[in-house]
Amino acid sequence: MSIFTRFLKREETQNVEVTDENTSEANNDSPQDLLLKSLLRGEKITKEKALSIPAISSAVDRISNSVAILPIKMYKKVIDKNGIEAVEEIKDDIRLKILNIQTGDLLNPFNLKKSIAYDYLTDKGAYIYIEKERNDFKSLRYVEPDYVSFQSNYDPIFKDVKYNVYGKDYEMYDFLTIVRNTTCGYKGTSAIEEISNSIETAFTTIMYELGLVKKGGAKKGFLTATRKLGKDEIKLLKDAWNKYYGGNNEENVIVLNDGIDFKEGASSSVELQMNERKKTLKDDINDAFHISSNYSDTIKDAVMPIISAIETELNNHFLLETEKDSYYFAFDTKKITRGSLKERYEAYKIASDTGWMTKNEIRCEEDYDSIDGLDVVSMNLANVLYDVKTKKYYTPNTGSVMNIEKGGGESNENWSKKW
Repeated sequence: MSIFTRFLKREETQNVEVTDENTSEANNDSPQDLLLKSLLRGEKITKEKALSIPAISSAVDRISNSVAILPIKMYKKVIDKNGIEAVEEIKDDIRLKILNIQTGDLLNPFNLKKSIAYDYLTDKGAYIYIEKERNDFKSLRYVEPDYVSFQSNYDPIFKDVKYNVYGKDYEMYDFLTIVRNTTCGYKGTSAIEEISNSIETAFTTIMYELGLVKKGGAKKGFLTATRKLGKDEIKLLKDAWNKYYGGNNEENVIVLNDGIDFKEGASSSVELQMNERKKTLKDDINDAFHISSNYSDTIKDAVMPIISAIETELNNHFLLETEKDSYYFAFDTKKITRGSLKERYEAYKIASDTGWMTKNEIRCEEDYDSIDGLDVVSMNLANVLYDVKTKKYYTPNTGSVMNIEKGGGESNENWSKKW
């Protein structure tokens, strides 16, 4: 409920201020005063408070979802028979199942990757335990950052650290450690920490506005009377005001008679500053998380650094020592980088016309099955086609075929049989 307290009395005029009687001594401050005190005392902003701000939760979701939808592939560096370095995709390794199908943990691969990005942006880092028996990898298990503590030797040059989870010690290599803006390697700085002042202002602004809503949106001000009011008259005013501004207000009119008038109080300096600051808060948050109106810039600046951090950890700790020179993991980023259908098809046409993609390679990029006879590339020599499997050139307009390994040509009839 609300009461009217006598605020000022000057000869024939009495002013009454609107306050709240159902508050403790600690909560007698106006929303403006609470906002000011919160800003002055530097209340610590937790991850949970920060994520209650729509602009922050939206930015984190957008980035983490972009990471989570991407499959992770495994490759091997090889030398082909011509002595040229090439890359071969590995498709039957158990680690690919762990990364893309079943992690071995309660979190599926999508939620695991999403949690990694989430903790990278909002906490000290992401920590994923690698379960393995000798050289056999079994699972990847997500560990909440709050459960991970560290024991460092404090040597500024020859650094060493032990991880402790729930009272048990682990080596750093037992984990994938994905951290942001770190100088020690095992604990990073979140985007929330870097803009804590802006987030603090945003959070207290939300709390201030929530306070106004709970109070029915009542404006701060004074009731003035041309004479001194009695207790019964003040009680009638209080009851009328409560009905109008209460949470379940059934009245929509207050009748002020007998010389009583309401005068709205001027906005405080905190309110004025808050309204101005609200205009720039979202820009500050977007800048911190590298969210841009340009989609490509957001992918490059916000998503790719997280992808690179995860790939680096996988290549450091999810490969055996004997594999590290030849094997590596990489995200397949086509889903977030390949652009619109029109843009892709224009790019494919260029790739086909210039001879660095076969028709079947293009079909593969769009998840279509290959078609016999389309493993050819244009050599841009009056539509000369090159068969990458048979290593023969074919010129449709002349019907000639040339085997580059043997030299010379073949008839159109011979080509047709092999085509």
